[in-house]
Amino acid sequence: MRESRPGAPHRKPPWWPEGEQWPPINWNGARGRGPWRHRGGPPFFFRFGCAILVLALLVVVALSALVWVVGSVLGRITSPTGGNVLLIGLVIGATVAAFLAFRRIRRMSAPLDELSDAAERIERGDYSARVSVIGPARMRSLARAFNDMSARLATVDEGRRAFLADAAHELRTPLSIISGQLEAIEEGLYPADVEHLAPIHEQLNLLEQLIEDLRTVALAETGALALNVQPMEIGPSIDHAVAAFAAQATSGEVTLTADYPPKLPKAIADEQRVGQVLTNLLSNAFRHTPPGGHVTVTARRPQDDRVIEVSVRDDGPGIAPELLPH
Repeated sequence: MRESRPGAPHRKPPWWPEGEQWPPINWNGARGRGPWRHRGGPPFFFRFGCAILVLALLVVVALSALVWVVGSVLGRITSPTGGNVLLIGLVIGATVAAFLAFRRIRRMSAPLDELSDAAERIERGDYSARVSVIGPARMRSLARAFNDMSARLATVDEGRRAFLADAAHELRTPLSIISGQLEAIEEGLYPADVEHLAPIHEQLNLLEQLIEDLRTVALAETGALALNVQPMEIGPSIDHAVAAFAAQATSGEVTLTADYPPKLPKAIADEQRVGQVLTNLLSNAFRHTPPGGHVTVTARRPQDDRVIEVSVRDDGPGIAPELLPH
């Protein structure tokens, strides 16, 4: 039995989904046959060039016939009366066909003009530029792809602006504390002892962590974030993160616990990045948990046995509903 090829068989195979059209229609609306069946139909510029060629041929035919008719009327060219009628009909037909071909070319070129204008707007930073989904099938597909691209660019730009605003806000707080503490020491309000230098050292550590977070985000956005993925134990990573915050939990009168089953399987992950994520989550949890509250780090295997879910819960106020989408 001969193997069937995609787009070529006339009979629907038994595995084809019920309700789906057969033979399939590819993305430009053409059925999967012909010399371009594997490329979605004739290329756009091939059809555009054919339209221009047809228009040029029609113009040449119309002008030639017109010259023949004028020459016959002036007596320069002798032709039978029926020939003149035929030539006049040929002139009229070629003119109408040339007009229709011109409209066809204009229909194909108008979306290109709009697309060019929209591309210039995006180059200037206006990511709201959209184009009309009109014209031939290839142009409609290109217009949809362009609109999707501009929408994604707008989303990325909005996220970048929000991220810069959040980063500036996060950096402003420790800088204000350091500046105020140093001014107080310089003016003699506080002595330059360990007690009053400790907050400065703490905020400098926080600044260092924020800068490292910004670097990590920048690497992740550019796809240059290197991951050392290998089998790792989740339990020791949780214990290490909990131990790092034990002193902060004691000073803040917060109960910090780790809750995970003893026989968790190994996870395929980057141990350093997992620890970094846990550190960030615990830092946020302690920032918003009042004295007497609880912070719990849990690890569970949900119904999907292929993953291990690690979560950090606290008694803080939580995120406002209007901020959750962000």
